[in-house]
Amino acid sequence: MPVIQKLEESKHVSGRYLVWLGEKELVRVTEEEILSFGLYTGKELTDEEVARLTQAGQTSGARAAAAKLVGAKPMSRGELTEKLARKGYAPEDAEGAADWLEELGVLDDSAYAAMVARHYTAKGYGLRKVQDELWRRKVPRALWAEALAQAEPPEEAIDKLIAQKLRGKTPDRQELGKVQNFLLRRGFSWSEVKEGLERYGAEEE
Repeated sequence: MPVIQKLEESKHVSGRYLVWLGEKELVRVTEEEILSFGLYTGKELTDEEVARLTQAGQTSGARAAAAKLVGAKPMSRGELTEKLARKGYAPEDAEGAADWLEELGVLDDSAYAAMVARHYTAKGYGLRKVQDELWRRKVPRALWAEALAQAEPPEEAIDKLIAQKLRGKTPDRQELGKVQNFLLRRGFSWSEVKEGLERYGAEEE
């Protein structure tokens, strides 16, 4: 049967321990597995125990990595599982870690989507830009409508941007085209841009 040759704390990852079953066979675990499996140097493990220990270590590792990622920066479930996959965690462990954080209330795609919508509209971007960001951040489309409904109305942002660009003057055709393109690039629709220019007193090209 496999025997634990060495049990040591990782020098690179806080809270992780290395269980050596031979010169090359290594199982990474946390303190939780050490206690629950009663691990110590010299302990014999059955093949079944090694398999269960390995899976438990992968589950705990994925949870710890997920908690660290979400704690450092808000993100969607899709972003989290993608980052965990890049770190080498199996899909089932990444999904399990995401489920765990959702149960704790730490991971919430609906709240995250609303936060993204508020952030970008407050910075003067239109709904199309918000939609691009929700897609890029892997927020499920089913949550977009609710998030967009909580976003700031575009009128105030458009009026402010037009005022900043034109500074009270009547634009010629070239200036008007530049303002239109600028607003469109920020994610506002043609109708929103047109209405904004009408409020300013300029005609849409």
